[in-house]
Amino acid sequence: MLRLPLVAFANLLLLVRLLLGLPWRLLARRHRPAWVRFRLTGAPAYREPRRRWAWLGGARPEPATVTSLAAFRAALQGLAADPRVRGVLLEVEALSVPLARREALIRSLEDFRAAGKRVVAWAVAVDTDAYPVLCAADEVLLAPMGRVELVGYAAEATVLGEALKRFGVQAQFVRRGDYKTAPELFTHAAVSDIQRQTIEALLDERYAVLVDAVARGRRRTPDEARALIDAGPYSARRALAAGLVDALVSEADLPARLGLPATEPGEDAAPLAPFAGYLETRVFPPVRWLPVRRRPRLGLVPVSGVIVGGGAGRGRFAASEAVVKSLRRAGRDPRVRAVLLHVSSPGGGALPSEQILEAVRRVAVRKPVVAYMDSVCASGGYMAALGARELWSAPYAVVGSIGVFIGKFECSELLEWFGVRRTVITRGQNAGFASAARGFTPHERATLEAEVEESYQSFLETVAEARGRTKEEIHARAEGRVYSGLRARDAGLVDRIGGFEEACRRALELAGQGTQDFELVQYGAAERRLSLVRLLSRVARVGTYALCPLALGLESWDEEEPEGALPPWLVQLWRATRP
Repeated sequence: MLRLPLVAFANLLLLVRLLLGLPWRLLARRHRPAWVRFRLTGAPAYREPRRRWAWLGGARPEPATVTSLAAFRAALQGLAADPRVRGVLLEVEALSVPLARREALIRSLEDFRAAGKRVVAWAVAVDTDAYPVLCAADEVLLAPMGRVELVGYAAEATVLGEALKRFGVQAQFVRRGDYKTAPELFTHAAVSDIQRQTIEALLDERYAVLVDAVARGRRRTPDEARALIDAGPYSARRALAAGLVDALVSEADLPARLGLPATEPGEDAAPLAPFAGYLETRVFPPVRWLPVRRRPRLGLVPVSGVIVGGGAGRGRFAASEAVVKSLRRAGRDPRVRAVLLHVSSPGGGALPSEQILEAVRRVAVRKPVVAYMDSVCASGGYMAALGARELWSAPYAVVGSIGVFIGKFECSELLEWFGVRRTVITRGQNAGFASAARGFTPHERATLEAEVEESYQSFLETVAEARGRTKEEIHARAEGRVYSGLRARDAGLVDRIGGFEEACRRALELAGQGTQDFELVQYGAAERRLSLVRLLSRVARVGTYALCPLALGLESWDEEEPEGALPPWLVQLWRATRP
C-alpha cells in the first residue's frame, strides 16, 4: 500500500531534477559531440552489481570506462538512434575477458555498425585475446610506439612427478578414468598423450575462432589470417605494413583523425566526450523511472574457483558453506523469482560439490534455477550445476571432466633428508592411510580404489538422472573427458548454447515473468584471486576430489604471490608451474 505514494514521490524528484537541468542541457545541445569515447579495460561484468552506500563516495572508474556489458550495449543502442552521432571511439587498454564476454562485446559493436554508425578502435598495445575486439571496428588505430602481440594461443601442460621425487616426495593417487588426468600433475614425469590431445582439441576450437575474427575484421582469407598470426608479435610499424592496423596515431592526434575541429598550435585538443558527457547534451536524457510494479528480481549465485569445504576459503576458492548460504538466501527471498547459478569452477572436493548440488536442488523445488557456464564448468563444478533445471553454456567454455580421484603425498624421504624420523603406530588397518610418513599399504589402496569406484558410479548416476540418460551413455562421455560448450551440447551434457543475458531471461521465462526489464541481485562474495600454492596445499590432503586442473591452464586465472616465508624451492616450484 505504501509503495504507490513512495514511487510517485521518487518519480516526482526525478522529474524535478530533470526540469532543473533543462536550461543547461538546452544550451549544451548545440555542442553535442559527433563522437563518443568508451574505454575498454580490465574485465567488465555482464551487468554492473548493485552498489550499496554509493552515496558515501569511494573509488569510481574513469567516466569513459565500460563497467558492464549490459550498460555498454544500452549506450550503443541510444547512440545508434541519434542522427547527430557519427560513431564511437573505442580505447582498448589491458582488456582481459573470457571468450564469451569478448564475443558479447563484438556482437554489440556489430549491431552498432549495422545501424550505420562507425566504430574506430585505438590502442597502445593489444594481445591475442583483445585484438579480435579491434577487428570488430571499421578502423583500427595504434599508437606509434605500440605493439600488437598477436601470436595465437598456448597452454602449458605441467607435470611435477620428477620434481617431487627429487625432493623426496612420492605422489600416490587412485583415479577413475583414463581421461581424468588431474593426478598426472603430481605423478607423471612427462605429459601424457591423452592430456596433450585434450588440450589440442580445445586450442583448435579457440584458434579457429581467432582466425575467423581476424579474417572477417581485416578482410583476409583464413590462410592469410593464419599467416598473420604466425608472423607475430608485431611492432607498430610492422603491424601497419602487415595491414593489422589502418594507421599509427598518437592519442593527441585522435580528434583530428576523427575529423574534429583543429586546435591552435601548441594547444591541446579538447578531450573526446565520454557517454556521460554526451548525456549532458541531450535535452531529455533517458531517465530510469521507478516503476509502480516492482521489476522481477533474478538472484545471481556465483560458484567461482576451486570448490572446497568450510564457510570461507582463502584465495579464489568457492567454499561450500558460503555458496549453500547464498543459495538459501536467494531461495528465501520472496522477490527473487528465479536463480541463475553462474559456475566458473574447475571443480574441487567431491563432498563440498555434492553439498552445493543438494542446495541447488532444494532451491529448484521452489523456483526455477538455470546454470550458466562461460569459462570453466568441470568436474565438481559440473556436478554442482546438475541441480539446475537447464544448463546453458558459452560456445567454448570448458565443460565435463566427469570423474574422481583420491590420494596423498608421501614425504618419508624428504623427512629423512631433514633428519626427521616418524614411526606410524596404528590400531585399525586403515588408521594411518592419511599419514605423509609412509605410502599406502595394499589394504589401504584396495579400500581407496573401492571408494573411488563408488564415488565415480555415484557421479554417473547423478549425471544420468539430471540429463535423462542411462549410466552407460554417460560413462561413454565420462572418465574425465573434457568438452567445449558446443561439443558438450552435442554430447547431451548441456541444454543450450547462449550468452549470459539469454540465460538470465530464460530463467525468468521459466518463472513466468517478463524478461525485458529485471533486477539482478548477487548473493555471495565476489571473485578472488587464486594462488597455486594454496591449491596444491588443498589437494595434498587425502580426500575424494572431482577437480580438473587442466582448466587452469586454459583460462585467465589471476594469481597472487605466495604469502609468508616460503622455502626457496617452493617459491621456484610455484613460479615454474604458473600457466
